Amino acid sequence: MTTAPQHLAIIMDGNGRWASAKGKNRTFGHRQGAKVVREITQYCAGQNIKYLTLYAFSTENWLRPKQEVDFLMKLLEHYLQSELEVYQRNNIRFIVIGDVEGLSKKLQKLIHTMQDATAQNTGLTQFLALNYGAKNEIARSVISLYERGVFEQARRLKREQGVDYIIKNIENALDTRAVSSVDLLIRTGGEMRLSNFLLWQCAYAELFFTPTLWPDFNAKELEKILQEFYQRNRRFGGL
Repeated sequence: MTTAPQHLAIIMDGNGRWASAKGKNRTFGHRQGAKVVREITQYCAGQNIKYLTLYAFSTENWLRPKQEVDFLMKLLEHYLQSELEVYQRNNIRFIVIGDVEGLSKKLQKLIHTMQDATAQNTGLTQFLALNYGAKNEIARSVISLYERGVFEQARRLKREQGVDYIIKNIENALDTRAVSSVDLLIRTGGEMRLSNFLLWQCAYAELFFTPTLWPDFNAKELEKILQEFYQRNRRFGGL
C-alpha cells in the first residue's frame, strides 16, 4: 500500500468559470480561490506531507486580459502581506518557484521578505509557482549548467555515467532543487492536461483530475483523493 505523498502538487483551475456561473466577474473567483489556498495549505501542514506545490500564475497567463493580470498581481501582493501569521503559526516554510525576475520589484521584495521570515520553519514547505512554466524552468537550468561547465565535464565520462551525471545536475538546478519528485498531482476544474507544470518532477507522479472548480475544492475532497492514492500500487517501471 502506498504511503502518504511526500510531494503533492495542485493545478488550481476553475476560478473564472466558478465566478461566471454565479454571474460574477472572474476576479471574484480568484478572490475566493485564495481562501481555498489557505484551507488546503493548513490541511496539508497537519498531514504527513512534506512539500506542497501550487500553480498560481504561469508564464502563459500574461496572455490574459491586462485587467485580470493586474488584479492577480494585486491579489498576490495582498496574499503575501496577509498570510505570514498563518505560515508562522503552522510552521510552514514558503518558497516561490518560477522566473521571479519577471515580476514587479514590489512583488519580488514581498516574496523575499516572506521567504526570509519563514526560512527556519521545519514543517510543510509550500512552493508557490509564480511566472512559472516547466519549459522555462528546464531551459534556465540548462543555461546554468552550461555556464558552470557541467556539460563539458559530462563529455569526459562514459556515456551512461555522463547521462546520469547530467540528470543529477539538472535536478539540482531546477527551481525545486533536490526536493523529492512529485508523488501526487491533482488538477481541479475538469481539464485533463499538465499545462506546462512540473514536467520533469512529475515523471512518475500519480495523476488525479476532478471536475470540482477550485473555489469549491476543500480539505474533505482532498482527503478522499489521498485515500484513493493510498490504494495505488506505484511500481516506477518495475513489476
